[in-house]
Amino acid sequence: MSVDLSQFLQTFFEESFEGLDTMESGLLELDPERPDPETLNNVFRAAHSIKGGAGTFGLTAVSDFTHRMETLLDRLRDGQQAVTPDAVNVLLNAVDCLRSMLAAIQSDQALDADAISTAQRQLDEQLGQTPTGTASGASGPAGDTGGDRGSAGGGGDATPPSGGGGWWIRFEPQPHLFATGNDPRRLFLALQDLGELEVECDTSGLPPFEQLDPETCQLAWTLRLYADVTEAAVREVFEWVEDDARLEIRPLEAAGTEPAAAAEGGAAAAVAAEPAAGAEAAAPAGGEGRKSAARRGGAGGGGSSSSIRVDTEKIDALIDMVGELVITQSMLSQIGKEFTAERLEELQDGLAQLERNTRELQENVMRIRMVPISFAYSRLPRIVHDTSRALGKAVDFQMEGEQTELDKTVMEKIIDPLVHLVRNSVDHGIELPEERAAAGKPETGTITIEAYHKGGNIIIEIADDGRGINRDKLLGKARAAGLVEDGSELADEQIYDLIFHPGLSTHDQATEYSGRGVGMDVVKRNVRSLSGNIHVRSTHGQGTTITISLPLTLSILDGQLFRVGDQTYIIPLVSVIESLQVDASKVSRVTSRGEVYHWREGYVPIVRLHELFDTEPVRRELGGGLMVIVEDEDTYLGVFVDDLLDQQQVVIKSLEANYLQVPGIAGATILGDGTVALILDIAGLIEMSRGGRRQPYIPDREDSDEAA
Repeated sequence: MSVDLSQFLQTFFEESFEGLDTMESGLLELDPERPDPETLNNVFRAAHSIKGGAGTFGLTAVSDFTHRMETLLDRLRDGQQAVTPDAVNVLLNAVDCLRSMLAAIQSDQALDADAISTAQRQLDEQLGQTPTGTASGASGPAGDTGGDRGSAGGGGDATPPSGGGGWWIRFEPQPHLFATGNDPRRLFLALQDLGELEVECDTSGLPPFEQLDPETCQLAWTLRLYADVTEAAVREVFEWVEDDARLEIRPLEAAGTEPAAAAEGGAAAAVAAEPAAGAEAAAPAGGEGRKSAARRGGAGGGGSSSSIRVDTEKIDALIDMVGELVITQSMLSQIGKEFTAERLEELQDGLAQLERNTRELQENVMRIRMVPISFAYSRLPRIVHDTSRALGKAVDFQMEGEQTELDKTVMEKIIDPLVHLVRNSVDHGIELPEERAAAGKPETGTITIEAYHKGGNIIIEIADDGRGINRDKLLGKARAAGLVEDGSELADEQIYDLIFHPGLSTHDQATEYSGRGVGMDVVKRNVRSLSGNIHVRSTHGQGTTITISLPLTLSILDGQLFRVGDQTYIIPLVSVIESLQVDASKVSRVTSRGEVYHWREGYVPIVRLHELFDTEPVRRELGGGLMVIVEDEDTYLGVFVDDLLDQQQVVIKSLEANYLQVPGIAGATILGDGTVALILDIAGLIEMSRGGRRQPYIPDREDSDEAA
């Protein structure tokens, strides 16, 4: 019975992308002065897994490319080659290249042969074997979309050993080899299928007979394979044991059976012949089989199906809840069959239990969608590394709250804004070392990203100790652009909020990395599309902190219902501070600032919803009416309403997806009686109370721009 491997292809892609993240983070952690062997092993294992999976699915270009990375990593972890910053950068570039290769195959797109050849050449240079002019010519991938060249075969390395006589192999398995289900004899039989094989057993590692453990492997072997086959074909035999053994393969000399005199040169020579075949295998036309496999495994060619890995504890909790629900349902069913008036209280208890179970089940289901924010963090160290290196800056990047969980949908949409903000901090926030030293600061700047829960929201803060935003310069540019009237006074928060205005920047020139004012408007729009908010605090010369507030989930919230005229509105319960009856003596009118209410030790602005949303209210007089005090990021607002209704959970429906983005409205919901109620966006209301936009937001072509 044949097995359709394409059904597992999507899983391979997901695991490979995770492996690439592991490789990238491991490489960024490597200290060339004192490389951690375990980190190198982790990076190597990730590369080895990708290579093995690619080979299984016939993705020869990927397996060949990964083989080069694996060879270099093997040398680094064995100490045959020093870990240098250049080697780490080459491997990081190779990770990028491999990621783009997998993404292209997954979306059924052509591979970038030029990028692949460049990355391969860098790897070969690190391996001490720069491709010769002939090899380069053979690669010729840029415009070569030629045939598959039989790359669907197992090895993909089309070059025979340099000596032409075969391969010398040293195989030293770990003692636990048998426990992994591997048998050296089967490996040797597989080698024998390739050609004539000489096997020499090394028994020097055997302990005295009385200490011999038959379940451990304490032998080593030296093998000589006389066959005109490629190194890749030989390595493929050992593919499943390479992690559990020390493996050395060198070409035999043409005239003899000893390994090549120069071990380093020999190993490198075997690698040197690979570029041509590898690059050609990577060419776009590299195999209809691969394309068709990707097409079958991909989600509709171009789109990628979304999946999520769930902690088994969450699944266990769900199963427990379903069990409780079944018991409750059984109990209610029994009461229904034998119901009498005397059992009314028992029925009410059962319904209350059903309500509790339903709520817990709902909460547990929602938890499935929650993933650690470390998923979004994972690409940030690389951004800081590359940008700071390119700009000649020294940056200490710190991440906190990595286990803070966020809805998966929110997570996927917040990544680009975070990348943009962190890159901005490196580019515009952190000064050059000499500039920092002149200002009395440490030459190394610090950027911190922190995530934490606050109320019903997730807070993400990106803080740097750089030069900060020049308040006066920003205000001056806003006045020059006509955004702020001459003579008008703005609070610091309102001034810093101007950086989100399209085209407004304190920088005289945008760079290739970022530009405050060049894309910050898109960042804010993306955050707002998640029903979130973004705020800026800055001190000139000391640094900037940007705070993003996001809802825990976009699907369900606890809300306070109230009525204005014939319309029902909902305020998220986490935003409600208190409800009160308006005392007319505490209402004041401030010139050009509207009405305020003396509340506790201060004043809060009053918002009349019927004026904002153009509805007919039941009551216009504030005195004796009802007002709900709401909060957003330490800013309070009094919402004047006609009547307070119940508190209940509501399912959020996107207004933007079905209509338009409306200022002050976060979404809509359908109530139990079938009517539609609008859910208020508190941050939006605060902005509107300050004179912000009140008309529905009609997207234009620029809105499709990405944030980063």
